[in-house]
Amino acid sequence: MTSSPPHSGRRRRGNPDQGLPAAGRPGAEEPLIEEPVRRPDPGGSWFQAQRPTATGPGPHDDGAHDDGRYGASSGDALPGGAPSGGASFAGDAPSAGAPFGGAYDDGTPFDDGTPFDDGRTFDGVPFEDGRTFDGRSAEARPQDGRRRGRRHDGSGPAEPYRGTRRQDGGYEADGRYEDALDEPGVYADGPYQAEAFAPAPYEARGAGAARPGDFRPGDAPAGDGLPGDGRPVEDPSGHARSGRPEPAAGRSRRAAARAARAGQARTEEVQEGEHRADEHRAEPHPAAAGEAPEEPGPAGHPEEVPALADVPVQRDGRETPRYTLAPVPEASWSLDPGRRRSWVSRALLLAILALQTALSVRLSNTAFQDEALYMYAGHAELSHLLYGTALPKDYNSYFSGSPMLYPIVAAVIENHFAMVGVRVFSLLCMLGATALLYSFSRRLFNERVALGAAAMFAVTQSTVVLGFFATYDAPAVLLLALAIWIVVRTDRAPAAVVVLAAPVAVLAVGLKYASALYLPSLVLLALLTGIRNKARQPLLRGLLLAGAAGGLLWAGLTFTDVLSGVQATTTARAHGTEKATELLRQSAEFGGLMFLTACGGAIAYAMRGRMNESPLALALTGPGRKRRIMLGLLLTGTALLAPAYQIHLHTSVALYKHIGFGLLFAAPIAGIGMARLIGPHFRHPQLGILLWVVMLSLGLSQSEWRFNTWPDSSKMVAVLRQHVDANGRYLASADNVPVYYLRDLTLQSQWTSTYGIGYVDKDGKLHSADDGYRAAIADGWFDLIVLDGVATPETDRVVAEAVAQSPHYRLLGRLPFTHVGGTGYYRIWVKQ
Repeated sequence: MTSSPPHSGRRRRGNPDQGLPAAGRPGAEEPLIEEPVRRPDPGGSWFQAQRPTATGPGPHDDGAHDDGRYGASSGDALPGGAPSGGASFAGDAPSAGAPFGGAYDDGTPFDDGTPFDDGRTFDGVPFEDGRTFDGRSAEARPQDGRRRGRRHDGSGPAEPYRGTRRQDGGYEADGRYEDALDEPGVYADGPYQAEAFAPAPYEARGAGAARPGDFRPGDAPAGDGLPGDGRPVEDPSGHARSGRPEPAAGRSRRAAARAARAGQARTEEVQEGEHRADEHRAEPHPAAAGEAPEEPGPAGHPEEVPALADVPVQRDGRETPRYTLAPVPEASWSLDPGRRRSWVSRALLLAILALQTALSVRLSNTAFQDEALYMYAGHAELSHLLYGTALPKDYNSYFSGSPMLYPIVAAVIENHFAMVGVRVFSLLCMLGATALLYSFSRRLFNERVALGAAAMFAVTQSTVVLGFFATYDAPAVLLLALAIWIVVRTDRAPAAVVVLAAPVAVLAVGLKYASALYLPSLVLLALLTGIRNKARQPLLRGLLLAGAAGGLLWAGLTFTDVLSGVQATTTARAHGTEKATELLRQSAEFGGLMFLTACGGAIAYAMRGRMNESPLALALTGPGRKRRIMLGLLLTGTALLAPAYQIHLHTSVALYKHIGFGLLFAAPIAGIGMARLIGPHFRHPQLGILLWVVMLSLGLSQSEWRFNTWPDSSKMVAVLRQHVDANGRYLASADNVPVYYLRDLTLQSQWTSTYGIGYVDKDGKLHSADDGYRAAIADGWFDLIVLDGVATPETDRVVAEAVAQSPHYRLLGRLPFTHVGGTGYYRIWVKQ
């Protein structure tokens, strides 16, 4: 196989009919109109291939013939390598027909043997320097018309070509040799290795400048360079010129053509002069820039400038990618509260509230003595308001909240939905407090902190227990949360708007007097959450809130009868005997883990205001370090108020409930602690999950334990119903429970509790404490005595001993029950 004559970059495809005469080929009478398609050469240079639009032979996508050779500019090539119908190149197998016809791009014919400018001819006759067209001397060419192959290293000729002659005049290869310009084959003396192609630099110089790969009359080969070969050929001026491009090292021409074919679908539709706007823009072909005029093609048609394609560009010997990925935005917790983010966070909040509901409603037991007292007192107060009936007791003197507020609401609900309805009301209050906690935590920080705060607050013992506990603690927590929400939400409003929180906070104090302990924290929070760029507004907010709350409190104490109750239960409450270490242990058990999380959050928040997950956060301003430190100390330190007050009183009564009030303030900072523990971009979610699961486990066990601290009174009430009436006098360990359940049969004034007694004997002498119980039992004052040994175990022993020594009573029965201390018994005595 021989090299084709020089061409202008156009390639032709052979077909099985190449050896037939032109008149006998199918579709020979149909002209072949070929459209130029420009694509990158696999070796890194540019060439132009042909795409047929009519029936007939056309080029492969790689511009090669079926037998692997590159075609001439016009005419079909025979399998043997000679153009159809005429003269052959020197060394080609002879074939009959008309002389080879064709022309260069400027119209100069090259089929008539016209000598070049330097005297050399094109038809195989030796040039003046003794070389023929293929670059070898005439003496070195074989005389049998055959062409010898070359070794891959370019050394001397191999043994003669031993192919079989076909009927069409071509040769069948025997598989041992392949042309050095074809695909890599295996020679007898070693494998052929394609040489890497390094395209020659091209610089267009005015009109008529040729493209790389074009062969012009006067461009004579020199040395060992062959026209159409992959090696550079020098022109008379001494400049190197590139012949036919060679494929990249290690790749055959067909493999390179397949790679080019893969990108053809993306390049055919690209219009002339358009470029893709990416970082690696394709370098334009010199002719496409208008530097060279259109030149006539082989059939006399103007040669069209191909459209530019998005192709790889070689830089520093490396092929850049056809496209690049867009910069990936940094994953972050978005700074903008989008609709999707809001709905997702709300859905998670609903899940937290659903979990809180499940944790609370799973608790079950009969009425605790405080629940029974408030509901019964509510009925008494309601009757007093509606009908003017006398109150059985002065509830203002010993209630820790106004008897005119929660007890009446509880009585109204209990009339329609029984005690379960009142407990559900408490559940709704605690759910509202959790929702408000989420809202103002989100306002102070973000959704992640808010969700963490709500998730931790929802599973604490105080939240779970108060959520199904018919006392005034749950509505007091709700009102306190609402006051905090108003303070935080009005941080950008005029300063006077903050006074809306004052009546809410005072109402919380009216429900439960211990709520007044958190009013200073509320005032300081109003000061810290003021707008920073207005120096006077924060101070004005604090002063307005403090003044409004103080005025309302003064009015409430002055014009109501609650002062005695405030003194008896809050300010002048009797001190207990419990040790401070025991109270510290209980405080750590009930809320220590959440408090430690809040401490960590306060430290982390003081050190850095944001985790800076997003680059946008770096440009945002936030509260300064001093303000962050003060806010962290305020919210975290508020959780210590209840334990400190209980330690001062040396009593653990209602400690677990009061701790919940302080945790409401500390929860937002605890949410920061959980968020920082998880880390930016949720780096360590397992740590946050572990923390929350531990808190959930503590909340589950502690709330279950708390609801089992009092016995189930259902059996006891059923027995007592058969032995009580409106005329008897009764003694009970927790008298509020039978008073509530038997209010249709008895009055509260008929019952005496084991918490204290003031008995006047027949002689008019007053007996109190243990001596009062002994004297009353000795005189047979009570018609029925009920002891459970749980509420007041010391007093119960005194009463049991007195009953055993008195001849007036007999044991009616022992009713077993189960509580946290094990199995106990209701002991019931009746008068003989």
